[in-house]
Amino acid sequence: MTFTSAWHGALGGALIGLAASIALLSHGRIAGISGTLGRAIERDDDGGFGFRIAFLAGMIAVGFLAYLASPAAIGAPAAGTPLLVVAGLLVGFGTTLANGCTSGHGVCGLSRGSSRSLVAVGTFMATAAITVAIARAVTA
Repeated sequence: MTFTSAWHGALGGALIGLAASIALLSHGRIAGISGTLGRAIERDDDGGFGFRIAFLAGMIAVGFLAYLASPAAIGAPAAGTPLLVVAGLLVGFGTTLANGCTSGHGVCGLSRGSSRSLVAVGTFMATAAITVAIARAVTA
């Protein structure tokens, strides 16, 4: 890890925290991406549909602008489209089981002192470590 990559990680983390704080303070909403997307698709009628669409559109727009500004920093996909689709479906299934995703539990839940989020993040991390170990063993 270089100083520059550590700086970029710290800056990115601070921006994510700022965005989550703004969503909570200005709209009273948790910035959990899976919940935001799920409720936008279902058109959950709690008065937050406009917020959800704007939040999701902003994430897509910033990603696209980052790609335009520095395509090399984004890089090529790590896998082909079929594998990415399967991975996305598995992540969606996992976030449904966990009642949230890493952004909702890890960024927002832990900062609020949620014990449920602490268990969820511990489970995410353990599952990730096991997945990496299996993937390395299979591809080695």
